[in-house]
Amino acid sequence: MKRPLTLAVFGAAVALLAAGCSSGGGGSSASGGTPQQGGSVTFAMPPNATPNWIFPIGTPGHLASFNGAIRQEVFLPLYAYDGYSGTVALDEKASAAKAPVYSNGGKTVDIKLNPLTWANGQKVSSRDVEFWFNLVKANKSQWGNYSAGDIPDNVARFETVSDTEFKLHLTKAYNPDWFTANQLTYVTPIPQSVWDVESKGGKVGDYDRTTDGAKKVFKYLTGEAGKLSEYANNPLWKAANGPFTVKEFTTTGQVTLAKNPKYTGPDPAHLDSVTFKPFTSADAELNVLRSGGVDYGYMPALATSQQKSIENLGYQVKPWAGWAVTYIPYNFNNPAMGAVFKQLYIRQAVQMSIDQTTIARVIWHNQSVPGYGPVPQTPVSKYLSATQKTNPYPFDLNKAKALLTSHGWTIQNGVATCAQAGSGANQCGDGVKAGTRLNLTIDSQSGSTETDNMMQEVQSSLSKIGIKLSIKSEPLNSVLDHTAQCKPSQSSCSWQLSFFGTAGSWYFPAYPSGEQIFGSTGSSNLGSYSDPTVDDLIKKSTSSSDPAAMQNYDAYVTKNLPVIWMPNPAYQVSAIKNNLRGVVQDPLVFIQPQRWYLAK
Repeated sequence: MKRPLTLAVFGAAVALLAAGCSSGGGGSSASGGTPQQGGSVTFAMPPNATPNWIFPIGTPGHLASFNGAIRQEVFLPLYAYDGYSGTVALDEKASAAKAPVYSNGGKTVDIKLNPLTWANGQKVSSRDVEFWFNLVKANKSQWGNYSAGDIPDNVARFETVSDTEFKLHLTKAYNPDWFTANQLTYVTPIPQSVWDVESKGGKVGDYDRTTDGAKKVFKYLTGEAGKLSEYANNPLWKAANGPFTVKEFTTTGQVTLAKNPKYTGPDPAHLDSVTFKPFTSADAELNVLRSGGVDYGYMPALATSQQKSIENLGYQVKPWAGWAVTYIPYNFNNPAMGAVFKQLYIRQAVQMSIDQTTIARVIWHNQSVPGYGPVPQTPVSKYLSATQKTNPYPFDLNKAKALLTSHGWTIQNGVATCAQAGSGANQCGDGVKAGTRLNLTIDSQSGSTETDNMMQEVQSSLSKIGIKLSIKSEPLNSVLDHTAQCKPSQSSCSWQLSFFGTAGSWYFPAYPSGEQIFGSTGSSNLGSYSDPTVDDLIKKSTSSSDPAAMQNYDAYVTKNLPVIWMPNPAYQVSAIKNNLRGVVQDPLVFIQPQRWYLAK
């Protein structure tokens, strides 16, 4: 799932990540010797993960994390953060700008660009950043990362100081940790001198400086971004400023990046090319791994017993842990079951039916960690509340079943049916009609034996309290496409539950606030969860640097169950060829392939 990058430049975030979220969560490959120039490397993509977007303004359905990981190698973000240095920190070499400077009580941000050049010879300038802002402001309803009140809404004015310096005048003072981590990391300079056109072959202008023009430019660019098979030859995507450029981008998901010969920054690629290879399943990838067909692959949790044999083939095997949470969202606007999901006791019964400890130990072979709330469970941080640490809803099928029967449900032929409609005591709850049966359907990510087994375990467990769960498996992109924010009257609102967390559902920045996933207007609040108390707690967490603000948010959301909390798996158990050096497994699951090299 797409998520913002992270921050370690300011205050509390540095302490958090330096203490517990270093790259040691996944380790690194050997890095000795002189980096060799040239060569090609193949990187295995997660099961059924197919990159489908290169344009630096993501739209719904194009927000998966691997899109961003590939894109930032071609189009450098304003700020990149990673664990390459041993702790999660600002990586200025991989960024388009120097660290921001806050003034005016936190209401003004001064940003100076690093010296970079587009492939057409033009310098990366403040105008390229303004271009991004203008397109996003005019088309924010189509931007997949938009959340009302957040960027670009919270930028009152963009001031160009020079070609290489600009200032953002904010609508109010924000916590600099949050603003840099969760806002400025979205900003990406884009080549105004190439892309500011309204149609193919059109003359470049300043169309983005009017709302109508910005809409036309955006429509053209997103239309071109949908033509995956043309990426390799489309001059739009050749206008790179990063260490790589697009060589291949297929509709089946295989992407090859080639070293950018026109890159002028301080972080050039050692390799000639990197290929991101898709797989239909973890087992299919394992077969190719055994044959030596990938340089950087992974092992399914079920195959960890084969670690020694893989190592004997010339690989290092290392878990890659992520700063993430994993969950199953409810669709609170589903016309059939939305009213049911809005009953807290229903969500409590479901949560108490999930045996996370056994799932983590048996199904994931100890390659996942139980999760009880909206802040990553590990490493332990100052943002984690006592409520989440102690798990308010431990596995207990008897209590779960009693919650249903005490609220007007009777179990007939194994399925709970609402017998006492109404919102009073011992009744099913507001909006739940008499005769409603707890027949639920979940859209689940395919391609992983662990996920398939976990869904079957959840299905079995829920059946013991009177909930019948049907499982519909499909590729990750299809699950995300079908898990849309919606209104009850829309056909897209037919989904009820969704799982897209085989490698974790949501990866956080260093400051793990929840405005996108649990705020009422959050762009990735897929289930349309809405609670004014949560909105207020989120607002406090983004304006205050006091850790208590995040802890209060965490405690409330943990107990209110906007989603079904699930065990958080390692991003993957990696297998890296011994001669591939310079690899760091970033907890934010970004990669820096320009620093990889082949050793003799």
